[in-house]
Amino acid sequence: MDIAGSTPTTYAQIVQEAAARFPETDALVFPDARLTYKQLLENATWRARELQALGVARGDRAGILMPNAPEVVEFLVGASLLGATLVPINTRFKSRELKHVITDAELTALVTTDDIDEHVNFKSLLYEALPGLQDAADATKLDLPDAPFLRGVALVGKRAAPGFVDGVTLRALAAAFPEPAEGPSPDDTALLLYTSGTTAHPKGCMLSHRAIVLDAQGIAERFAIPADDRWWDPLPMFHAGALMLMSGVFVAGATFVSMTRFDPDTAFDLIERERATVLYPLFPTITLTLMHHPRFANLNRSRVRVVVNVAPSDVQRQIQDAFDPAVLMSAYGITELCGTLVFTELDDPLEARVNTCGTPLPGFDLRVVDPDSNEPLPAGERGELVGRGPSRFDGYYNNAEQTSLAVDAEGYFHTGDLCSIDEDGRVWFHGRLKDMLKVGGENVAAIEIESYLATHPAIKLAQVVGIPDARLLEAPAAFVELVPGGRLTEEEAIAYCKGEIAGFKVPRYVRFVEEWPMSATKVQKFRLRDRLVEELGLQQ
Repeated sequence: MDIAGSTPTTYAQIVQEAAARFPETDALVFPDARLTYKQLLENATWRARELQALGVARGDRAGILMPNAPEVVEFLVGASLLGATLVPINTRFKSRELKHVITDAELTALVTTDDIDEHVNFKSLLYEALPGLQDAADATKLDLPDAPFLRGVALVGKRAAPGFVDGVTLRALAAAFPEPAEGPSPDDTALLLYTSGTTAHPKGCMLSHRAIVLDAQGIAERFAIPADDRWWDPLPMFHAGALMLMSGVFVAGATFVSMTRFDPDTAFDLIERERATVLYPLFPTITLTLMHHPRFANLNRSRVRVVVNVAPSDVQRQIQDAFDPAVLMSAYGITELCGTLVFTELDDPLEARVNTCGTPLPGFDLRVVDPDSNEPLPAGERGELVGRGPSRFDGYYNNAEQTSLAVDAEGYFHTGDLCSIDEDGRVWFHGRLKDMLKVGGENVAAIEIESYLATHPAIKLAQVVGIPDARLLEAPAAFVELVPGGRLTEEEAIAYCKGEIAGFKVPRYVRFVEEWPMSATKVQKFRLRDRLVEELGLQQ
C-alpha cells in the first residue's frame, strides 16, 4: 500500500488528499449514483456553503437525518471543511427519540430528505418532534421553544414542505456564502454519534478529527487496502461501522460501495457490477441473508479477497466455507473507541479468525480488568474490556457525569463487555456485563425500553432482557408486573410500543409476572432470560 503525500489530520484533508492523488477514481458508488474523489470534494464544498446558509458556523453542530446516500458523505466532508460537527441521526428513531437528539446535541441546523425509510416520512416525524415547525414564518430563522438552538431545517430533494428550506432555495442561499477559508483543528469534534448505553436516552459520543484519521489509517494498514480495492458495505451511515470503514477506504484512495438500505437483490447486483473485492456485511443478519439467497450459488466469489463478519465460531466457520477462497476476518468495536478497533489479521490461522476478534489497531491500549476492583487480570482470564488511546472518544456531549462513570482515572474507557485477552494479544468476546442488547447490529439499552413501558398506566414495573435470535443475535423480551387491578395483554403491550420507539427496540415477547427473582437488592435478569429461553426451546 502506497499512501504518499501530506499526512491528513482532519476528515476533510483525507478527501482533499485523495482528490489530489486520485481525482477520477470512484470514491462512492450507489445503485443509481457514483462520485469521483474530485466530484465528492466539489460537492462537499457546496454543502459547506449550504450549512452556512442554515446558520452553521465553526464549532456548531449540524444534524443529518437520511438513509445512506451520497449527500450524507458530502455533508460530512462539508461540515469538516467548515469546522462544524456533523451529527448523523438513526433513521429508525421515532419522534420522541429524534427530539432527544436534536435538543441534547443543541443542533444549529438539520438536513433531511424527502426519501422514505421503513415506510416513515421524515417530514411528519419532524413535525411531531418539533412543535411549531410546520407553522414557522421563516424557515431560515426558526424560533422553536423546544429546540432553541435550531435555526434551520433543510429538505434535500425535489419537494418542498412548510417549515423546511427546500433544496432549490438552499442552493440559491448558499451562493451568497464563500468557500470555507479555515477548517478545524485535529482536536475539534468531527462527529457526534449517539449510542445507547445504560441510561434512558442515547448519549452523544464526541469523536475528534484526530481520532477518526488515526483509526482510518489503522484500518487501511490492517487490510492492506490497495487503491483499486472496491469495498461493499451496506451498513447505515449513522453508525461507526460504516463511517469508520469508509474513512479507511478514503485514506487508501479506494472505492466505497454502499446502498440506500439493504436489499439482497440490489446487493448482489452491486457486488457483481462493481466487482467488489471486500465484503463488509459485519452482522449475520445480512451475511446469512446473502448466503441463503438463491442468487448466492451463482455469485462469482473469485474476486472477493476478504469478508468481515462477527458471530459465534460455528457460524463463522459456515461463512468461511461459503465464501472460500476469500479470507474471513472478525472484529470488535464500540462507538466510544471510534468504532471498530479490533480486527483479525489477513494471515491469521483459521482458528484465530473464527474464535477471536483479533488484535487492536495501532495506538490502542486494551486490557481486561476485574469488574469490581478494576485490577488488571492475567492473560486468558475473563473480565471487563477497557481501552484507551488517541482514538478514544472525548466524552459524552454535555454529560460530564456519565463520562466520569465510563472513563476511569487512568483514561481507560470501560466497555461493559466481558472479554479475555490471550497470550498472543488477541481479544476473545464472551458476552456483556452492561444491561445492553445487540439487536441486528443495533445497541439497545434495556432501560430505554423499560422506561417507555413504564409510561403505560397498567404497568407497575418492566424488565427487559435479550433472547437469542439466529438472525438478529438478540431480540428484546419484556417481563411486566401490572399495577393492582391492571389489565394488559401481550399483544396490547407490544402495540403500545410500536410507532413510539424504534422498531428494533419493540419487544418481541412480553411475559407477565407477580413475583421477581431477586438477589439482595436487584432483579436477577439472567433468571428471567433463562426462564423464557427454556419456554421457547431456544439454544443458549
